[in-house]
Amino acid sequence: MQIWVDADACPAVIKDILYRVAQRLELQVTLVANQLMRVPPSRFIRSVQVPQGADVADAEIVRLLVAGDLVVTGDIPLAADVLAKGAFALNPRGEFYTVDNIAQQLTMRKFMEELRSGGVDTGGPAPFGQADRQQFANQLDRHLARHAKRE
Repeated sequence: MQIWVDADACPAVIKDILYRVAQRLELQVTLVANQLMRVPPSRFIRSVQVPQGADVADAEIVRLLVAGDLVVTGDIPLAADVLAKGAFALNPRGEFYTVDNIAQQLTMRKFMEELRSGGVDTGGPAPFGQADRQQFANQLDRHLARHAKRE
């Protein structure tokens, strides 16, 4: 198992949590982004820069992951693709996307896009806070306790 990070929009505090997990568990963490990502020197942490373009990083993550991997993303269509490949998807606020909730998430995303394109101000997500950080760390720890194997 390894962890893939949709890194362009991932909060820095979440990346820091993942860096510590990579070192502590000796688990591969790969950040994929359209821009150069500086990561701590570690044999367990790397970054992959992909060309600019809509969904290029998402496509690269889906291409490289294998069943059982974990992807950290707030991108709902990417999460759907991850689940279809038998991997896990966790958003930076600590909520897992699942086969049971992804269809509803996609429908809500489409609905909100329609509202915005019609000129409705939907307000956007709440600011990322300490509770979100803690929820992410807790969910990540639980998931890794169940699924990560030390080699």
